[in-house]
Amino acid sequence: MPLDMIIGAQWGDEGKGRVTDMLAAQTDIVARYSGGDNAGHTVTVQGDIFKLHLIPSGIIHPNTTCLIGNGVVLNPAVLLREMAMLTDRGIDVGPKRLKISRNTHLITPAHIALDKAKEARRGDSAIGTTLRGIGPAYTDKTSRVGLRAELFANPEELADQIQAHIAEKNEVLTKIYGAEPLDADAVAAEYAQFAQRLRDYLVYGSVYLDKALKNGRSVLAEGAQGTFLDLDHGTYPFVTSSAPTSGGVLVGLGVGPRMVGRVIGIAKAFTSRVGGGPFPSELDGEMAHRLRGTGDKPWDEYGTTTGRPRRVGWLDLVMLRHAARINGLTELVITKLDILSGIDEIRVCNAYKLDGETIDFYPSDIPSLSRCQPVYKTLAGWQEDVMDIRELADLPQAAQDYIQFIANETGVPVTAVSVGPGREQVIHL
Repeated sequence: MPLDMIIGAQWGDEGKGRVTDMLAAQTDIVARYSGGDNAGHTVTVQGDIFKLHLIPSGIIHPNTTCLIGNGVVLNPAVLLREMAMLTDRGIDVGPKRLKISRNTHLITPAHIALDKAKEARRGDSAIGTTLRGIGPAYTDKTSRVGLRAELFANPEELADQIQAHIAEKNEVLTKIYGAEPLDADAVAAEYAQFAQRLRDYLVYGSVYLDKALKNGRSVLAEGAQGTFLDLDHGTYPFVTSSAPTSGGVLVGLGVGPRMVGRVIGIAKAFTSRVGGGPFPSELDGEMAHRLRGTGDKPWDEYGTTTGRPRRVGWLDLVMLRHAARINGLTELVITKLDILSGIDEIRVCNAYKLDGETIDFYPSDIPSLSRCQPVYKTLAGWQEDVMDIRELADLPQAAQDYIQFIANETGVPVTAVSVGPGREQVIHL
């Protein structure tokens, strides 16, 4: 069986969690390959809402096993809280259902303190991180001084390494940022307790997946964030610290490209992002409020993890073509089509104007991207409520035309469209 991938084709928050949930019903293993608890996936099951940050969305399905892969940076305190929440709601999160790759890197309180100190120092130039220690943890990983989950197997060794780690970071916190030092003894004791609770969840992730695939089991790779937050291919430096693109799947899980089957790009019917950085098709005013919602519904455009209102704009096909090329997308799933109901005319960004020249590609440098002006094509909107529709032919013709326009312009077939937050509110094409 192949490894299928779910990839965010925009700036994250595209609805990957609900698509993972939809596909996990027919999948043996769902594996998370990148990011940390700065991600948030919302899954709605018969009106019951689950908000997940580390554990793959497939955990909601009783016959699915979940793996936290080596490309993730893991805050064990957050993981244990999430496990407790799921247990309280009747979901099994024991070692037979949830596994952690031994070479997954750990987030510590020192990483969180450094994240906050660095963002405060940047002031108006802040990147807009979620202040959860993600970047500093990846920095330690790259600098070859990180702590890995394999230490859960030896709580005493973990405590010793945490002591040294906190002592080193306290030097930076106090002498460079003027921040308060952390209590190394308290953190070491806490992490030793985490190790006792999580040691039975450890596996050699790459070996586990290789055996599963060779034995005919299906694997679905679930990521965090989206293509335009990729460290190399996103709007650098307004990006995350990992690779949420298809290349990141292979590295973040330890599998080879011959295993890959479907590469499914997820995109909203419009565009949104959180944090700073250029956003060519961004809207403000009444239409922005219309797309964003008021925040009183879980699926409104407010961050699952942070609660921050998202910036919103018209669909940007320049972005989607870039995502299709970078990731090798085999198909697209369009989410939140229902949000566009009731809009008379829908605009779609199909090119940019850069210094007087029309371009159809996404510039990789922030100065050029900041000067890009959207070139719009206007399409007819529709007034009908589409949330109860389950067949393509029953959609308003303008909605069908909108979907086909996206497929034609990106060169990637659209295979499903969501028309609401529920599991059943999906039209399969």
